[in-house]
Amino acid sequence: MPSKRLSVVVTRRLPEPVETRMKELFDVRLREDDAPMTREAIVAAVQEADVLVPTITDRIDATLLAQAGDRLKLVANYGAGVDHIDVATARQRGILVSNTPGVLTEDTADMAMALLLAVIRRIPEGLALMQSGKWQGWSPTSMLGGRVAGRRLGILGMGRIGQALARRARAFGMQIHYHNRKRLRPEIEDELEATYWESLDQMVARIDVLSINCPHTPSTFHLMNARRLKLMKPTGVIVNTSRGEVIDENALTRMLRAGELAGAGLDVFEHGTEINPRLRELPNCVLLPHMGSATVEGRAEMGEKVLINIKTFEDGHRPPDLVVPAML
Repeated sequence: MPSKRLSVVVTRRLPEPVETRMKELFDVRLREDDAPMTREAIVAAVQEADVLVPTITDRIDATLLAQAGDRLKLVANYGAGVDHIDVATARQRGILVSNTPGVLTEDTADMAMALLLAVIRRIPEGLALMQSGKWQGWSPTSMLGGRVAGRRLGILGMGRIGQALARRARAFGMQIHYHNRKRLRPEIEDELEATYWESLDQMVARIDVLSINCPHTPSTFHLMNARRLKLMKPTGVIVNTSRGEVIDENALTRMLRAGELAGAGLDVFEHGTEINPRLRELPNCVLLPHMGSATVEGRAEMGEKVLINIKTFEDGHRPPDLVVPAML
């Protein structure tokens, strides 16, 4: 007699092939629309399911976990970042947490490079001019941006994505600098031709472009605060494809408006969809709706990792992408 299948609740719509495979493997409850699941619905889900599959738009905090039923044993996050999940509380309650690391490295690095180019070469401004129908033809002084080659790129967070960005930037002739909790091995530094800065303040003051590639943790909240932003050159550009909370968004907005920074390319924001309205008014600020991981291939691979984590757990083994508090 076949054993009872795991009860799985998914909080958002996932790519169709992923949902199809989930229906084949598990007793899964999928979403019919792509709106975020309400808090009340998530509470109901954790009270009855064996596995919850949340995304970054869901807050799985201690209060919610305290309401979980005895059946809930795995939170299989659809995404690499887990700052929206209280991993320590989950583990205390005997609930495992898994994520989907590695599959979005190249996609996110592509987006960081795209934002860097878009800001420095003023691509959105040129696009807006063409779409307005007001372009009067080529001019020696029109739409002048900057040269990317030769600029110093400072990477804050030199993990998988930071290193992938460094490889791209080197191909554009940029000089690579980085600040990280731990210095890279010498052979990786040599490969990337990267200069390590133990002091973030010293690096920030000497670079031309800063890319944020570190996770959001209590120690990185407002790591780029008003004081540190003011250390950057007035010609400096800042790019963020990681987490909005790493930057003091109000301070960044003030500096961009005052001309104390040359530009910014942002794919993430401190308060999610509640973006500082003054940012939208700035021609030197390129804003994207959290598109860093938005490729067909990347989202499908994320789903594959979720499936593998759940199936491995169902088979009585440790999920391959298990997150433990010490990792955070």
